[in-house]
This record gives sequence, structure tokens and C-alpha cells, in this order.
Amino acid sequence: MTNNKAKRIIFLCPYPFDKAPSQRLKYEQYFPYFIANGWQITISPFISENFWKIIYKKNHYLAKIIYTIYGYFRRIRDLFRIRKFDVVYVHLWVTPLGLPVFEWLISKLSKKLIYDIDDMVFLGHSSEANKIIVKVKGTKKMILLMKKSNHVITCTPYLDQFVRQYNEKTTDISSTINTKIYIQRTDYSLNDIPILGWSGSYSTSKYLKILEPIFISLLNKGIKYQVLVIGDENFHFSDSRIPFTAIPWSRDKEVDNLNKIDIGLYPLPDEPWVYGKSGLKALQYMALGIPTIATAVGANFRIITDEENGFLIPINDIDLWEKRIIQLLNDKELRESIGKKGRETVETFYSVEANKDKYLNILESMII
Repeated sequence: MTNNKAKRIIFLCPYPFDKAPSQRLKYEQYFPYFIANGWQITISPFISENFWKIIYKKNHYLAKIIYTIYGYFRRIRDLFRIRKFDVVYVHLWVTPLGLPVFEWLISKLSKKLIYDIDDMVFLGHSSEANKIIVKVKGTKKMILLMKKSNHVITCTPYLDQFVRQYNEKTTDISSTINTKIYIQRTDYSLNDIPILGWSGSYSTSKYLKILEPIFISLLNKGIKYQVLVIGDENFHFSDSRIPFTAIPWSRDKEVDNLNKIDIGLYPLPDEPWVYGKSGLKALQYMALGIPTIATAVGANFRIITDEENGFLIPINDIDLWEKRIIQLLNDKELRESIGKKGRETVETFYSVEANKDKYLNILESMII
């Protein structure tokens, strides 16, 4: 529907604009579409640009404390202007620590409240650099926001089912890919030394170590390869024999770096935190036509149909991981077939174009 009245929305989010995948590849990439449909957007991140530069680095404790205090002052300012907006859109949390005081105040002051939850953040997960704060993270904040919101946006069937214990007004929208930026590859020849690629963050790079025994076995078989680790430049395998390159994530080079990969790897453990993940990294590989191998857990079941648009590996089946990697290394036609079908899946179900109306319809329903 089209509404000629000026529609104002404020996004209360943890991270600066265009930085974090949970924001970039969810609601942020729909901003142009919202604006084109009459929405005036204000963004209020808790974490400043300068805070972002150090937040996932070890130490810097004094600076982190000071920046956190600044974040709380920004939220106090938000409380005084919240009534100006037709809709308040909260992503993850309003403030990171302690009791849900700010969340409760926002729920009372908002005309309409949308809550967007990504991952099982209410479990109190934290990165290695900031594990000292796990015990003071405000995990009750998320439950309160689920209860108090006019609508909750989730990202996996498991998470959607969990939220429905507290609020029946939910919509499951996966992380999505802008297929105008992610262009499908046309050449399925391998690099001179094949690249087995992984992309993630400081907090998830530990999952790649699940595949260490496979990488050693490939070496023992005389199979040449290089592991490319994108997103944690400090990453190291426990076994120094494994050939790898670790590079930082870069917004400007994200697609170019992913395109270096011959085979995309998405290993995950079987733990509650994983059930809230939307399979974003698999979707990024698949959008580029990169043949993808992923652990058969969580949202990967709805993204990947085994042996059709990717490969699913049961938990702890190390032998099958190795078998699938060797299959793809040896068979160009298989790489191309799997890669093309993966791209089709993203275009049909997980692209911005396929999901833009879902977001807009939720926003518009708030002002009817």
C-alpha cells in the first residue's frame, strides 16, 4: 500500500551502519526501498564508529568502558525523542548490559515497536575478545522485547518457534543477498592451487578448526590446496602444516575476496547458539555460484538440498567432508552444476528482490 503521510522510523541497533553482517545483510540493505515508499529513516547505533574499530580486539578495556558509557548517553537522548517516530525498530537489544530497563522504557514510549532478532543472542554468547562481560550481558532484554513488540522479525524456523512462546506476531525472514552485487561466476576452473574458503568473524572462526583432521588427511594424500580464512586475520590452525591465508573482512573487497574461493566451507557444531543462525555464509557462497559444503544443522536444512544445490554433512562425519571436497576438486561439471543451482536458490528465496515486500508490509502494517 502507499501512504502519502510522512512516515518516520528510528532504528535502534548495536552497530554502526554498513558494518555488521546481522544488520548489513538483513534490514539495512532495504533502506533505499523503504525511502522510495515514503519512510524517513533515522539510525541510532549504540556502538560508535571508533568503538567499532576496537570492540573485537583484545584488551583496550578502558577505551571500551568509555565508549560503552557514551553509548548509554546516546540511548538516554533517544528516550527523549522516541515519541517523534511512528515506528521504533530495535535490532538485538537497546543496551547491552544489565537489566532490561532501557528496553522497558522504549516499549512504553514507542508508538509502535518492531523487534528484529538475529541468532540466539539471549543465550549470552560473546566473542573471545570480550568474554569477560558474558556474565553481565543482559540476556533478559531479548525476552522482554519479544513480549512487548507489536511484531517480531526472526531469521530461522527454530528461532521463530522460540519467539512464538512470547509473541505470535512473527515473520521469519532470513538474511538475504543483493544479487545485483553478488554476480554468479561463469568459470568453474580451479585456481592453480585450489582454494577451500571460509568466511566469518572472530567469534566463529573456531568452527573452522572442526575441519583440521580433514585438511591434514588431504595433505597426507598429496592433494594440494590452500585454505582462505576471511574475517579473522589473527586465525591460526593448531597444526602448523595446514597451508592457509587469513585476511580481515573488508566491505569494499568482500565480494572480490569471496570470489577467490573454489569450494565454500561452512562447518558448524551442534549447539543451541547455532540453531539461530540463518546460514548467511552458505548463502553468500551460493549467491556467487560457489559450490558449498555445510554441516547438516539448523537453517542449513532449508537452504541446501543435499547433492542438488550444495552438500550437507551430518554432524561429526569427517570422512564425508573429505569425500565431498575431493569430489568437487576432481569434477568441474559437478562444481558448475552445484554452483548454478545454489545461485538459483538464492535468487528465488534469499535475495533482496524476493524479500523486500515482506519488510515493507510489516512497516506499513504499523501505521494502518
